[in-house]
Amino acid sequence: MSDRSNLIEHTVDQLRARIRSGEWEVGSRIPTEPALTELLGVGRNTVREAVQSLVHAGLLTRRQGSGTYVRSTSEVSVAIGRQFEDAHYVHILEVRRSLEVEAARLAARNRTTEDVTHLREVNAERQEAFIAGNIERMVSADVALHNTIAQISKNPVLASLYESLTDAVSQSIRRNVEKIVRSHVNDNHDDLIEAIVLGDQYLAMEEMGSYLEHYIENQATVDEPNSLAQR
Repeated sequence: MSDRSNLIEHTVDQLRARIRSGEWEVGSRIPTEPALTELLGVGRNTVREAVQSLVHAGLLTRRQGSGTYVRSTSEVSVAIGRQFEDAHYVHILEVRRSLEVEAARLAARNRTTEDVTHLREVNAERQEAFIAGNIERMVSADVALHNTIAQISKNPVLASLYESLTDAVSQSIRRNVEKIVRSHVNDNHDDLIEAIVLGDQYLAMEEMGSYLEHYIENQATVDEPNSLAQR
């Protein structure tokens, strides 16, 4: 293997380590190429090839005009998630409800002071994106928020399972966000966040459940006429 190939592989390993450690969370944007060049002490072409390698692997995704974002922390999660990419919107919401209600309860029970600070920061980013009307930024912030709650649950199996659904969840969130931005109705997560901060497990479950149930019921209303028409 050439010295250049070794350098690229080493750079890929460094980037992957930052993703897997949680330094760069799922849904968050990684530093720009110039920043990565300075951070890792390698040339821009090396950074570009290393990033592209992780894009091909599914750990990163590029968004035109926005940057490069963390898609997953493992190639296995990507492979599992791809099986659900074409799943029905309501089916994904129902699976999200089953996982996220419990994640919210555990997050309320297990959150630390550091977790609370981070959760509020991510929620603030989501609110700022809504005010700016920036759909891409809001989707990323919302994905990051829900992944953060899964991580705060301190249940690695739940967190890993939730992460494996990142692609499908992101599409579900994008659909919700587009409705929010079009209607200018802010479905903020402030009450959910405060329930977790207060350590109120059952209120956290209620807030998360009612949030997702709202979208499930709305879609059921939309689908019902279609079902009747097919009879």
